[in-house]
Amino acid sequence: MKRFIEGQSRTQGTLLPQSLDEYITDTNPVRVVDVFVDELDLGKLGFKGIDPAATGRPAYHPSVLLKLYIYGYLNRIQSSRRLEKEAQRNVELMWLTGRLTPDYKTIANFRKDNGKAIRGVCRQFVVLCRELGLFAESLVAIDGSKFKAVNNRDRNYTSAKLARRMREIESSIDHYLVALDTADRQAPDIAKARTERLQDKIAALKAQMQKLKAVEAMLEEAPDGQISDTDPDSRSMKTRGTGIVGYNVQVAVEPENHLIVTHEVTNVGTDRDELSSMAERAGTEMGCQKLTVIADRGYFNGTQILACDSSGINAIVAKPETSRATKDGRFGPDDFIYDEKKDEYRCPAGQALIWRFSTVQKELTVHRYWSSNCAQCALKKQCTPSKERRVTRWEHEAVLEDMQRRLDLAPESMRIRRQTVEHPFGTIKMWMGWTHFQMRTLKHVRTEMSLHVLAYNMKRVMQILGMNPMIKAIRKSLRVLLTARFERLAA
Repeated sequence: MKRFIEGQSRTQGTLLPQSLDEYITDTNPVRVVDVFVDELDLGKLGFKGIDPAATGRPAYHPSVLLKLYIYGYLNRIQSSRRLEKEAQRNVELMWLTGRLTPDYKTIANFRKDNGKAIRGVCRQFVVLCRELGLFAESLVAIDGSKFKAVNNRDRNYTSAKLARRMREIESSIDHYLVALDTADRQAPDIAKARTERLQDKIAALKAQMQKLKAVEAMLEEAPDGQISDTDPDSRSMKTRGTGIVGYNVQVAVEPENHLIVTHEVTNVGTDRDELSSMAERAGTEMGCQKLTVIADRGYFNGTQILACDSSGINAIVAKPETSRATKDGRFGPDDFIYDEKKDEYRCPAGQALIWRFSTVQKELTVHRYWSSNCAQCALKKQCTPSKERRVTRWEHEAVLEDMQRRLDLAPESMRIRRQTVEHPFGTIKMWMGWTHFQMRTLKHVRTEMSLHVLAYNMKRVMQILGMNPMIKAIRKSLRVLLTARFERLAA
């Protein structure tokens, strides 16, 4: 093998370093993980097993297992069985855990039993980022994305799916019954074989039908009309493709360094009711007195925007096009200008639409306006096919109008939102792989997502600050922050 780089002989003697520490460079990310976990007060964060039992077999300290999981999620190793193998052969993990090799069940139970504490570690890293000045602007972008659960689409049932599946089974049974009649006309030996095979298929289909009828009874009692067999908390959700059974992950991301400020996991397939809660949590984590949040049209909800305004949060949300008149090529809502002093609208023909009455629609108080001159208007065909054009105004419509002015004055907001918030989602989904979540139920999925967010933020800060400056910053800041935070909680 001339002209190639050649390796050494496997039988040649080798002098390896005498200590594990010599394998780990000063800029290795495992040193950041080691310092970060060592500086945490795991007892105050709520980890179990901090105080060892007086009897029985000694347990692993929670810091060892937490380091193991953070390393795993930093390196796209989320499985407890794979972490068990890595702890036995990976030099970095040998250095990080002191050559301890817990079994996969111990590793899995740690993640399952310490979900709240692990989520606290993720929040603590966000506090560290704030103290390091990595949240430069009082601005966040909010978005949601659907993540797959450990539940096949065929194991999720809704009324529509159930009815469709029952029709398919009934059609198959009818087909096999016709085939049975045909089989009776064949030769005796062939008829017997075909009949037995078809009867087995019919019996299997009838058993499936009985199971579906039992599911139908359960669906009637389900509050949201869905049942998932494998992961009971997962739900069928619409996506741009064919839809998935999973969870809706909400994140708030700051635009300067693309760090995730806060996150939440829900099993509701829409984003319309998530804006104010995510914005308030982001403001708390960033310590901002005045916060601006940007979101896409999926978050457009008048009551949510009003709640943000009441909390001193400036929301910028794109308004969806829902007007039937605009779709039909007629004058849309924006063509009618409201006069606040006169409390009336001015139509494109210059006529005044005056207040007529107030009513309540979907628990919202709205006012109705129209003009008595629509029948004689030359622009009526361009306006409405009805007797008159009626305009509805919510009692807090001024809040939505102020928000629209902010968007008009900052047209680049939606571009900033897209560039800011879609980057973390794409990165985390790539790390997760095709299967996304590995744990079941909403409680445990939230824990798993917190580990992904912690790993994502930690990698971002490593790239921004570098290894050695980050280690120094953690040692300097984290212990002071923890002490001050828990003193405030105790007070």
